[in-house]
Amino acid sequence: MREFNGKRLAGKIVEVEAYDGLIDEAAHTYGGKTKRNEIMFEEGGFLYVYFTYGMHFCCNVVTGKKDHGQAVLLRAIEPLNEIEEMAVNRFGRNKISGKELFNIASGPAKICKAFGINRSDNGTDLTKSEIYILDNPKLKMSEIVQTARIGIKKSKELPWRFYIKNSRFISKK
Repeated sequence: MREFNGKRLAGKIVEVEAYDGLIDEAAHTYGGKTKRNEIMFEEGGFLYVYFTYGMHFCCNVVTGKKDHGQAVLLRAIEPLNEIEEMAVNRFGRNKISGKELFNIASGPAKICKAFGINRSDNGTDLTKSEIYILDNPKLKMSEIVQTARIGIKKSKELPWRFYIKNSRFISKK
C-alpha cells in the first residue's frame, strides 16, 4: 500500500523474485556493499529502489539480517484500490482498457510507475511510512508457482521466482 497524493493506493502482491548476495551472482549485493546497494545490507523491512536501463525504477523489500544483503524484488501487483490514480501515474490518464488494467503493475518498473515510487523512496522503512505491506491470508502451496527467475543472465537457474497460480496480473507465465 502507498499513501500518495492524499489517496491510498493498494494492491495484492502476486509475483516476486528472491535475491541473496551470499550465493547469487544476480543480486546487487553479490560483490559487496556499495553506495547504491547499502540499504540491502540493513535488516529486513526497508525498501530498496534502484534505477535500471537508464529509464526505470524497480523496488525490492529487504528481507535479510543486518549485513547479509538479501531482498525480494516485487515483480507484479494486482491493483485493488485507487486504480484510476495508478492509471494516471502509469498511463497519464484515468480511463483505461481491460488489457491496460492487467498491465498496470505487471512488471517491476510498472509497479514503481503505478505507485509513484522513485529514487527518493530508497531506504523507506516499511514499518513506519506511507509505503507499507499488510498481511494477507496465507496461500496454500498448491496456489503458488515456483520457477527460475526471469530477465537476468547470472544465477538464472535458481528457482526463486514465485507467483500466484492463475493470477492474470503476473508479468510473464
